[in-house]
Amino acid sequence: MTHSEPIFQLEGVTRRYGELTALDHVDFVAQNNEYISLLGPSGAGKTSLLRVIAGFEKPESGRVRFLGRDITDLPAHQRGIGFVFQNFALFPHLSVFENVAFGLRNGTEHVPSDEIQSRVQETIEIVGLEGLENRSPDQISGGQKQRVALARSLVMRPKLVLLDEPLGALDANLRERMQTELRSIREKLDVTFLHVTGSETEALAMGDTVAVLDAGKIVQFGTPEQIYDTPQSSDVALFLNRFNLFDGSFKGGKFTGPFGKVAAPAARANDRDVYAIRYDRTQIFDKGAALPGAALPGPALPARFLASEYLGSSIMFLFETADHKTVEVDHHLSFGEPRNLEVGQDYVLSWDPAHAIVFGKEAAA
Repeated sequence: MTHSEPIFQLEGVTRRYGELTALDHVDFVAQNNEYISLLGPSGAGKTSLLRVIAGFEKPESGRVRFLGRDITDLPAHQRGIGFVFQNFALFPHLSVFENVAFGLRNGTEHVPSDEIQSRVQETIEIVGLEGLENRSPDQISGGQKQRVALARSLVMRPKLVLLDEPLGALDANLRERMQTELRSIREKLDVTFLHVTGSETEALAMGDTVAVLDAGKIVQFGTPEQIYDTPQSSDVALFLNRFNLFDGSFKGGKFTGPFGKVAAPAARANDRDVYAIRYDRTQIFDKGAALPGAALPGPALPARFLASEYLGSSIMFLFETADHKTVEVDHHLSFGEPRNLEVGQDYVLSWDPAHAIVFGKEAAA
């Protein structure tokens, strides 16, 4: 991964649809030759952001810069930016070869036929579609269609490719395989990928860097490790779907929640007081462990065991607290066999307070 001048930059970009603000003064800088994941819930403005960068839509305010140029008012076909749609948008009456060649044959600049032949064939080989050149889209699999859509973009030799939930139409096994293939293809080329997804697992697995978009704003940007380990708000922690979140009261360096009062010497500014602990940082103890003198790593949270889910590499245990909140505990099988729990029985959940993240209104003062 190399860092030079930004490949594109958004400066105060706002996009509205009537009274709905899809993008709210977005500032964003993307470095060259990176795989960037853009993560956000449905309605966060992800697709609007892509369409503004691509030139399919124009912002009400703000500027879009690409390779140092202001392209805000430039038509989409003059930007040199590739776009891969979620539904692939292939031409059903054209072969794989002709789908890939379409942009070269119908672009604003004339491309000689022998160059079209060589560039299309080279791109088809890069995405692993050799031997399928003469097939129609209805004669190839979902994963192959996705590669055709990607090849149709790459053949134009863009410096930036925008991917709008490109794995959303694929089944789970194929989605996992295509994650690896997309990263491999990008690494072969001097090109930046901006990959939009609503899946936190996909975003963290794919991106060299991850941007989290919520309610039309970039709320956090960093490496997958930074996003996963240090979410900057309770909303980001919630969206990552890897934290148990507890409402309570943060005051004077203490957090009071359903597990009692615990020390919280550091907190992140937030619009409400929330205590977060990751699923895989939470431990299960017998009910007697909460008695005075028992050795727990930290707070004691009584909870009743509901069920477990086998996730392949780990077991997810589901508990319910006295206030009917569901709490999850992730036991990775690499740490050994999980303990046997009895449905309906009461247990105690605890964790090392050093692993918790506290968000508080007082921290914003």
